[in-house]
Amino acid sequence: MDFLKKYALFILTAVAILAALIFYSINIPHKRDANIVERGIMTVFEPIAKPFFQLSVFGETVWTNYLDLVNVRQENLHLIQEIKLLNSRLIAAEEMVLANKRLSQLLDVKNSIKAPTLAASVIGEDLSPWFGTLVIDRGSSSGITEGMAVVAADGIVGQIVKVAPSSSRVLLLTDHSSGIAATIQRSRARGVVKGKGDGLCQLEFATRGEDVKVGDMVVSSGIGGVFLKGLPIGEVTMVKRGEYGIFQTVTIRPTVNITHLEDVLVVVNTHD
Repeated sequence: MDFLKKYALFILTAVAILAALIFYSINIPHKRDANIVERGIMTVFEPIAKPFFQLSVFGETVWTNYLDLVNVRQENLHLIQEIKLLNSRLIAAEEMVLANKRLSQLLDVKNSIKAPTLAASVIGEDLSPWFGTLVIDRGSSSGITEGMAVVAADGIVGQIVKVAPSSSRVLLLTDHSSGIAATIQRSRARGVVKGKGDGLCQLEFATRGEDVKVGDMVVSSGIGGVFLKGLPIGEVTMVKRGEYGIFQTVTIRPTVNITHLEDVLVVVNTHD
C-alpha cells in the first residue's frame, strides 16, 4: 500500500499515457482526420518524439558507419595481402628475367669456346685482402679436376685449385698466387697477369720498351695450356715506367666483376 501511495501519480500518468496511445493506435486505421483527443496526444508527445526520432536516426547512422569501417578494414587487409603477393611475384619475375639474361650471356660464351664446358653456380666466396677464392656447386662427380680454367660471360674468373665430390674451390685471377700468360690485344706485347689484391691485377715481365697504354685490353695468350687463347682478362688502368729497371708497372682492372658473380663456366678441356 505504501508503494502504491508513493508512486500513485507516476502509475496513473503511465496508465493514462498507455491508454491514450492504445486509443490513438486503434483509431488510426478507421479515421483519416485526428479527433481532439488524438490531436492532444500528438501535441503532448511531439516534443518528446522528435528527439527520440533524431536519436534513433543518429544511432542507426553510427551503427551503419561502424559496419562500413569494419568492412573497409577487412578490405584493406585483403588488399594488403594481395599487394604483398603481387610484389613477391614481381620480384620473382624480375629475378627470372635477370637469371635468363645471365644464362643467355653465358651460353654465348659457351658457344664461342671450342672446348667442352660445364655450367656452375657460385655458392661461396672468400674475398679477403689476402685470399681470393670462390666455391662453385660442381665437383669431381661432374668431371671437374684441379687446374681447369673458370670463365664467366665477361672473361676469365680463375682456376680450379681444390675439388670435392659436389663442389670446387676457384682461385681468382686477383689472388696474389694467381698467374695467367697474357697479351696486350692492341700491340701484342706479352707478360704474365698476377693478382694484386683489392680486385686488381698487374702485368709483370713487360719490358720498358713494350707498347702498353691505358685503356688497352688484355687477353689470355694461350701459352701454358690452362687458359684458351683470346679470353678477356681486363683493361689497363695505369702504366708506370721508372727511371731505372727494365720492366714497367702495368695495373689491370678485370673485366669480370667478381663481387657480383653468380654463374660461371668450367672449361673441361683446355687444350686446342
